[in-house]
This record gives sequence, structure tokens and C-alpha cells, in this order.
Amino acid sequence: MLKLPDDGPARGRPLEEVLPDDGPGAIAKAIFRALPPLAARLAAGRLHGDPDAIVGTNDSGDRQKALDVAAHDHMIAALRAAGVRQVLSEEAEDVALLNPDGAYDVAMDPIDGSGSIGIGAPLGMLFSILPAAPEGFLRPGRAAVAAGYASFGHSVDIGFSLGHGVSIATFDAEISGFRIARESVTLKPSAPVLAYNASNERNWPEGLQTWLRDVRAGKDGPLRRDFNMRWLAAAVGELHRILLQGGAFLYPADRRPGYQDGRLRLIYECTPIAFLIEQAGGTASDGQGPVLDRLPDSHHGLSPLIFGSREEVETILFYLSREPAEKT
Repeated sequence: MLKLPDDGPARGRPLEEVLPDDGPGAIAKAIFRALPPLAARLAAGRLHGDPDAIVGTNDSGDRQKALDVAAHDHMIAALRAAGVRQVLSEEAEDVALLNPDGAYDVAMDPIDGSGSIGIGAPLGMLFSILPAAPEGFLRPGRAAVAAGYASFGHSVDIGFSLGHGVSIATFDAEISGFRIARESVTLKPSAPVLAYNASNERNWPEGLQTWLRDVRAGKDGPLRRDFNMRWLAAAVGELHRILLQGGAFLYPADRRPGYQDGRLRLIYECTPIAFLIEQAGGTASDGQGPVLDRLPDSHHGLSPLIFGSREEVETILFYLSREPAEKT
């Protein structure tokens, strides 16, 4: 194994010692135990077949790739064994009933950023855990009791919260499991790093276009700071980076047909992100209010999403809520 001059024994408690063996902790453990085979298949690329072969279309109209469906089936098997009652997945139109007497439900996006499958770009997965209830998944994200993600990059990292702060862990091949890398993660209140798809800017509300003009003006403009931009085309990658370094992400509503409510799925993409961001002291908004207060109107419904460091998001919301002529 390649060693750096200051490398020593692996640090961090094993994840298995941190998460409880019952309730949402046990379900999170089951999800994280299922990740190494998925990470290995992603790392293998086309060596054993074509992971980005188109095999169908999901409920949102996105083309499903072979690895999308394989990841869905893999996670469903893990959640069934963990006693989960039912699962809502981006890759299935209907809710999957697994264990009728289960105490918890799981919403998940098995592969986030799957448009980049096969090219080595960062990918991820997202999930939230809810107590079983008659209304199922059609309730605000405040009902969630836990959430997490996996980020598949040059390292395999996970972040999770059981409602008492955010922890981040990294896969350690020496123990074939995860070790805690950071605990009680707290977002910087301000950090001038922004993640957005600049090609959509011309379709955004005027307030946001004004904000971007002021951003580009840098320290000579009204915001009096220079900014950097990052865009990974995978919300999980941005979430992981922002939790570690601060900054803001936005995929707002815009004028294009089908984008009036943004493009991210409320229940299994926006809700887990918002849960984690709030647990880390940040802000997650749909442009009008907290994402976790938004009531889903369907299982695969969309939502605008702006999240990250509190002060950065507040500035974006200020511009969004006012016409350009009102700003000084």
C-alpha cells in the first residue's frame, strides 16, 4: 500500500461500534454494509460489462442505466433483510412493500448523478428513514428520524445523522468497513464556493440572475468578495464537499417546461440533503421556506433546492425574494 511520510495506523472508530444495533441505526448499518460491493462495481467500470447501458425509463422520465437498476435491487435486498416495512426508490414507480410489520420506511436514490456512470465522475446515493405511518411517504421531511449518503469518488465516504448531529466516515479496506473520520460536523456560516449549472442561468428568476451578476463582479461588486464555482452534476458530491468546506448549492425553479418546480426529487433527494444540512447548522430551502416543511404531492414530485452555509443561502434567498430594482 502506498504510504505518505506522515502515514500511521488508521485513525477513527469503526462505524460498527458507533451505530446502534436497533431502530434507525440498525437500518443505516444495513445500508452502509451494502455499499462496498456497489463501490467495487462502480470502480470496475466497463471491465465486466456496460454499467451505463440504457435499460428503461424511470417515473420522472429519466433514462435508467443498468447500474441504476442493479443498485436498486441490491439495496432492496439489504433493506428487506433489515426488516424495513417499505421502500420508495427513484428507480421504481411504486412503493415496494417488504415487511408489513416493519417499524420503519426508507426513501432512497440508489445512484445519484447516474448521468456520469462510466466516466469516472463522482457518484453517490441518498436515503432517509421514517417511522412507519399510514400516510407513508406523503408527509413533510420533518417526519424523518435519520438520513445519510454515500459519496463514491477516489475514496468511499458516507455521512449520516440519527438526529443528533452529522458524522462522516471513510471506507478502510484493511477492516473491510468504515471508520469515523469526523464527528459533530458543523458548516461554516459563510464560504464563497458555489455549485450551480451555469447553462440554466438565463432561465432563472430575475432576482437570481442579479445575484449572479453581483457574484461575478467579485470584490469590486456589491457582495465585496470573490467567489469560486464547482459543479459536479451529482448533488451528493456537492453535499459532501459543502459539509467539509462550506459553500452553497442551488438548483432553483426556472422558466423551462418541466422545471417550474426544479428538477430534484423532494422525498428521496431533497429531504435527506436538507436533514443533514440542518443537522450540521446550515440552511436548506425550496426558495420560499425550509425544504423539510414542504408537503409532497406525489411520490416522485420535484422541488427546487438551495442549501449550504447559512449566510450564503440567506443571501441567495434575499435576492430571490426581491426584484432587482429593490436592491441597493
